[in-house]
Amino acid sequence: MRRALAKLKNLVSVRILRAIGTQYAQDYITRYGFEADKHPAYLPMALGSGSVTPLQMAGAYSVFANGGYRVNPYLIQRVEDSRGKVISETHPQKAGDDAVRVLDARTAFIADSMLREVVRSGTANPAKQRLGRNDMAGKTGTTNDAVDAWFAGYTPKLVAIAWMGYDQPKSLGVRETGGGLALPIWVGYMSKALKGVPESPDRQPPEGVVMVAGDWTLEENAGGAGVASVGLGDPWPGKPDESSRPPQDTEAEKKKILEMFGGA
Repeated sequence: MRRALAKLKNLVSVRILRAIGTQYAQDYITRYGFEADKHPAYLPMALGSGSVTPLQMAGAYSVFANGGYRVNPYLIQRVEDSRGKVISETHPQKAGDDAVRVLDARTAFIADSMLREVVRSGTANPAKQRLGRNDMAGKTGTTNDAVDAWFAGYTPKLVAIAWMGYDQPKSLGVRETGGGLALPIWVGYMSKALKGVPESPDRQPPEGVVMVAGDWTLEENAGGAGVASVGLGDPWPGKPDESSRPPQDTEAEKKKILEMFGGA
């Protein structure tokens, strides 16, 4: 999964979603602030077929940035009258204080490490080259026909979302991507926002997370109890007996998935 995220191998995400179940995934994403009805429970969810706003995306990625807590974004911090009297003021919840934990600390750490790999060696590597920091993480994204170009990224203290698209949806161009359009916007903003800000030290793994064969995993899965792969013929917990089925044609499967999104 780490390599797939970094190198934009989306079929891995589709297989994972197929394994856990689309209904489960639809329910699960609500803890990040997404609306279930905007994300129909079908396999295209794995490729971002749902509808989100940049503000929702910022709230979702803050969960990974702060170690697993849901913090609701807000637009207006304070309203004052002409005399300077405060009429209303936002009092946001703080991670680790009064915010609700929506993701186990161990899972949050592993997810953060995978998103850091996207910047370290994957499609968002230009951000590392331009900013010269090791405390950044994120994910590029491009919707069908390049209608939307995204980069959602963060440091442990700051989340920023860059999106490019038209008010009336249409293709940005057949060769355009999130890494080519949205990522430079994010880098430009972060170059100003992080100027003079010291680089955060590497996040330390919480109890129950161990390194196995060069990758992080849950301690209880260190002996091989975890899921090694999905959709490639390997067994996983609860997988039905497929011994009577003919061998899977992976190229046909790939073509079928691409046809769902008009990409064939």
